[in-house]
Amino acid sequence: MIAALRSSIGMKTVMAATGLLLVGFVIMHLLGNLTIYLGPDALNAYAAKLRHFGPLLWVARAGLLATALLHIASSILVSVENRRARPIGYRVQRSLQTTYSARTMMVSGLLLAAFIVYHLLHFTFLVTNPDIAHLTDAQGRHHVYAMVVASFQQVPIAVVYIAAMGCLAMHLGHGIASFFQTLGLTTETLIPRLTRISNLAAFAIFLGYISIPLAVLGGVIK
Repeated sequence: MIAALRSSIGMKTVMAATGLLLVGFVIMHLLGNLTIYLGPDALNAYAAKLRHFGPLLWVARAGLLATALLHIASSILVSVENRRARPIGYRVQRSLQTTYSARTMMVSGLLLAAFIVYHLLHFTFLVTNPDIAHLTDAQGRHHVYAMVVASFQQVPIAVVYIAAMGCLAMHLGHGIASFFQTLGLTTETLIPRLTRISNLAAFAIFLGYISIPLAVLGGVIK
């Protein structure tokens, strides 16, 4: 089994499977973030519920981190393998049409990894902005709403966040369609349709995420 995972197809399968798990997290995280539109109480209550999981939350975070590291490692190994020899194609022999997103998958992935580190330091470990890290609301809960608003009112932070979500959209636009091809779950005639669906899904996720900093900057959320 170890030998199979080390093969090109095996590494691509690991990359696809971990990518699918990460897409699920991206969607769930977005849904949680969008509770900001329901007001401070809704977002702070959501954050408080997550904290109530205690050690289980950190176990989940550790699992997510392991998944991300596996995804990054398998992506690098596939890229190195493809540079060393003629690429071994997907089970469906026709590859996705080469696009800018496809050509920059490694770059967008590494940029996302760098952003995730910053994002964790900012909103999870409360290191980068200590002046707003320990705010509490009237019920004594961590005031996530106020922290998000204060953060995105700073244009550089909002711009970095929006740019990172652009990288995410590019990565997802190609990655989602590639998942089905890698596992042989599509046909040549379905590839263009899957590509369009993947791009639409990535764009919808992009709009959802960037709507928050834009709403803060526009004074809709304050």
